Amino acid sequence: MAAPVRGMAGSTSIGNTTSFQKKTRSKLVSIPGTRPSVQNGQLLVSSGVSSLDYVIGGGLAVGTLLLVEEDRYDSYSRMLLKYFLAEGVVCGHELFLASARDHPDDIMQELPSPIVDDVAGMKISEGQSQPSDPENPDTMKIAWRYQNQPKVQTALASSVRFGHYYDVSKTMEPELRQAAKCHSFYQLQEMPVATGSSPLPSPYHALLKSIQTVIRKEGFDGSTPQSKVRNVLRLGLHSLGSVLWGDDVCCKDNPAHCHALTTFLYILRGMLRTSLSVAMVTVPSHLIQNRAVMGRIIRLSDTAVALESFKGSEKETNPLYKDYHGLLHVRQLPRLNCLSCEVPDTKDLAFKLKRKQFTIERLHLPPDLSETVSRVSKTDLAAGCGSTATGNKHLDF
Repeated sequence: MAAPVRGMAGSTSIGNTTSFQKKTRSKLVSIPGTRPSVQNGQLLVSSGVSSLDYVIGGGLAVGTLLLVEEDRYDSYSRMLLKYFLAEGVVCGHELFLASARDHPDDIMQELPSPIVDDVAGMKISEGQSQPSDPENPDTMKIAWRYQNQPKVQTALASSVRFGHYYDVSKTMEPELRQAAKCHSFYQLQEMPVATGSSPLPSPYHALLKSIQTVIRKEGFDGSTPQSKVRNVLRLGLHSLGSVLWGDDVCCKDNPAHCHALTTFLYILRGMLRTSLSVAMVTVPSHLIQNRAVMGRIIRLSDTAVALESFKGSEKETNPLYKDYHGLLHVRQLPRLNCLSCEVPDTKDLAFKLKRKQFTIERLHLPPDLSETVSRVSKTDLAAGCGSTATGNKHLDF
């Protein structure tokens, strides 16, 4: 039995590469804008925000669904959706955008402009050490034992070889945007479909039919060969669950269509699992009165994050949060090909919108150095050090 095994390993190995490593290589890795996951080998795409990719385990797995709970004014959740679509345009992925409030063409015109030069500059600064310039005598020289040490980063680390960076102060050029193949679904223009005994409202039913048609015709499910090269379909579904979709889950404590959105997500996940597609769905969770329904929506998603904006709240004027614009809550992380999900190193996350970029960082609050807190802390410390610290106090065991 040993001889055939050695012959098989020798026939499949190229350049001292074992047969096990040969099998891990997949043709899907050659798709632009994708990479395999280190944890489970799943094919990943970037969400468009490198710091968000770091939080959710490296990126969005193909065949999964990302749920984004909208902030109160739908400012930052809409921006995440535009980042997601812009990344698809830059990588050459096909897009599917559905909306019931704004026309999909209007959303596409607001996509941020990619920063091409910044990517190359960050590769040099983070991945390689720049050589010293002998012609510049003012160049700072440090000890050799410290020159290879990693730099201290206040923001979340991100891979510069995966994903792109964007300038939110500029919009994407029309030539680049029009080069991408985008399928749109505008609820106000679609004709209602007779659902019969279906529990889904007619807009949800029509949206599922439209997604299924695109997946089959474009060959993302493998039923028909794709025209050029294998590609990924990015689905962006904006503000599902709102009244404009014919759903009353945001209006009543006991809605008549309490299972409509959960049924839609259940069917959508079935389509994603059997196709080269990934979806980002935004939901106005602050309007859903029944928290049990919201809990089922989160459990039906592979990855779920919530955006809590400080705009219009007391935290907007709180000096503790002066450096941030809101908090990011990680509701659920995917469990793909493993028993447990990857736990992030920190749960205290905040986001800020700079002049040109949207970033997610660790929440760093300034220390409280008031005299009252210091006096109380010293008293408690003395009381806890034993009877030798204060003679009048005794410890209870």
